[in-house]
Amino acid sequence: MLACVASVYAQDWPQYLGPVRNSTSPQKGILRSWPENGPEVLWTVGMGRGNGGPVIKEGKVYLLDRDDQVGDNLRCFDLSSGKELWNFAYDAPGSVRFPGSRSVPALDGNYVYSCGHNGDLYCIDINTHKPVWNKNVWTDFGGGEIPRWAITQCPLVYGDLLIVASQAPQAGVVAYEKLTGDVQWTTPSLGNEGYVSPTIIKVGGKDHVVMITASSFGHGSPASGGKVVGIDPLTGKILWEYTNWQCIIPVPAAFDAGENRVLITGGYEAGAAMLKIERKADGSYGVTELYKNVDFGAHTKPPVLYNGFFYAQYSTNERRDGMVCMSMDGQVIWKTGRSPGFNKGSMILADGLILATDGDKTLYLIEPDPSAFMPLASANLLEIATDLAERERYGNQNWAPMALADGKLLIRDQSRLMCVRVAK
Repeated sequence: MLACVASVYAQDWPQYLGPVRNSTSPQKGILRSWPENGPEVLWTVGMGRGNGGPVIKEGKVYLLDRDDQVGDNLRCFDLSSGKELWNFAYDAPGSVRFPGSRSVPALDGNYVYSCGHNGDLYCIDINTHKPVWNKNVWTDFGGGEIPRWAITQCPLVYGDLLIVASQAPQAGVVAYEKLTGDVQWTTPSLGNEGYVSPTIIKVGGKDHVVMITASSFGHGSPASGGKVVGIDPLTGKILWEYTNWQCIIPVPAAFDAGENRVLITGGYEAGAAMLKIERKADGSYGVTELYKNVDFGAHTKPPVLYNGFFYAQYSTNERRDGMVCMSMDGQVIWKTGRSPGFNKGSMILADGLILATDGDKTLYLIEPDPSAFMPLASANLLEIATDLAERERYGNQNWAPMALADGKLLIRDQSRLMCVRVAK
């Protein structure tokens, strides 16, 4: 069986959403209480604005930073001290609403892979700090003006392949040979571009790459043509499609719910859809929609799953449901609403607890419980936006995915990367 990442150490966080791309960490010994002023902050380093998250391997942290006037900057830090060890910067000027970086690198062997704001895909040798190869996932396949909120791709390593969603006119999903950058396969264009990164879902013991496309070209456009697509990761062959998903700006990746089920979530009143994928006698695949529920969804990141219940942050332009709990069969159990509010923050499940930022300024320690929202501790650690008008309209925009390794939680706000001790 091929793995999403070829070699994962027990305490590493090598890619978007963690070791198996489901926001779950093997970390044990999570502290169940914090001092009054919050958990110990071990170090902070300055960052440009943005929501690109960190990855961790063997005591080193990698993060794609950005200056919209100049370009992207892959930075490497020591996990213990925060000391910057090296960086690799390249020209890629340009800006969209919500400035800065917005993707998460992937680590594999001696290489780090990152995809920037304008679609620049780099393979960097972590020992020499120099590029091995680079491509552009957008312009190489006929892309013109970049999407409204730029390119937001978190690369997926699968065996010898590096998989990203180009979403350009000439390619939907692309697989590169990870050591050379040679294109191994492409799918046709899958439809309207969005901001979802591919992920791996198990179907009958087989790996499928699952990709989600937008039902329109952006907020306010007529809904049409959204898809969820299953792809053979070795050949690029499209194995199945679900065409009843309507999300105008899809961001969360698909979630493997087990037993050949795929949970799809979105914002903008898309909610959630649970799909069952089954292989037929002739070898083809069929898709059954088990349920849809508009009262459970996620705006920017997929939910976490614990003991048969899903937990997600479901606040969008249209609703402020906060953190929401849903059963495996699609019944919404509770919502926090605005008290406390959770809006595009990040969550990690570790040692039976949820560590969550609320998208604003607060880090929470939560015991996942279907009977009620159970916070164990909270601390206001993240900085607030200095632009009052922007903060009034969009909040503090602390939306970056977190990372956890060796008992250290990495949190990014709009000016810093912070390392917090959360385990014994």
